[in-house]
Amino acid sequence: MIKRILDISKPSYLHLKNKQLLIDHEGKTVGHVPVEDLGIMILEHPAIVITQGVILACQKNNVVLVFCDERHLPYSILLPLCEGNSLHSKVLKQQINISEPTKKQIWKNIVQQKIRQQALTLKTTGKDYHELVRMAAKVKSGDTENMEAQAARKYWPLLMGKGFVRDFEADGVNALLNYGYSIIRAMIARAIVGTGLHPALGLFHRNQYNGLALADDLMEPFRPWVDRIVYGIFQANPKTIIDKETKRVLLELLAKEVLWEKRKIPFMVVSHLLAAKLKQAHQKPTLNLTWPEWIN
Repeated sequence: MIKRILDISKPSYLHLKNKQLLIDHEGKTVGHVPVEDLGIMILEHPAIVITQGVILACQKNNVVLVFCDERHLPYSILLPLCEGNSLHSKVLKQQINISEPTKKQIWKNIVQQKIRQQALTLKTTGKDYHELVRMAAKVKSGDTENMEAQAARKYWPLLMGKGFVRDFEADGVNALLNYGYSIIRAMIARAIVGTGLHPALGLFHRNQYNGLALADDLMEPFRPWVDRIVYGIFQANPKTIIDKETKRVLLELLAKEVLWEKRKIPFMVVSHLLAAKLKQAHQKPTLNLTWPEWIN
């Protein structure tokens, strides 16, 4: 069963009763849901109060808690490290001891898929995509020639126009992109933790202050999926801002059916299958990751 995504955007008191999350607003219970049915809970309003019981229940059920900042953008993530995986220490040792050639081969696979998805996004939006197809084929082990960055310099002007600049602090298009990426990041991090892998031990992203480096690695090919959704939103209304409706559209991506090994499966479910493949790839250098395909 696909897990639910709960976005709480009003002042609320969140507490637990009989393994149910109760949501109180202005002194009245306005909603309830079994904690075990949740996958991601987004806490957007600064006046939300959450009990320790709810936090612990979420951790025990591998529910990601996403905390938003004053701009209503995801700022931090809370998730368990080993709940539900009895082989966590064994998996962690394998992850730490992964060989450099294996790491480089996995990263090559990730970068190639990201550039291919960027090309597909350009194709879908009626832009020239052929150069990115050629660039994807040129990616080497470890992406030593930094084709990822070269592709990005071609990709963004083609998709959003020559004047567009990616800015993590800007509003408008950038704010929606940041929101979409953050939600994908939370989903991938949850899937990674479920396999016993540690999200801080990245393949390419290695910032010592980044606790979700591996999630940042694995989510790269899915950024273009967010891009095409945001592009569509702004084509329909260039003055669009982050609001309840645009967040709903972006959150729907997690439940969208995608093609995985010739089967239609919700994206959130596929994230766990992909994380399991990543775990296998740590042990088998010749194993290529299996990637889902977008269904129009």
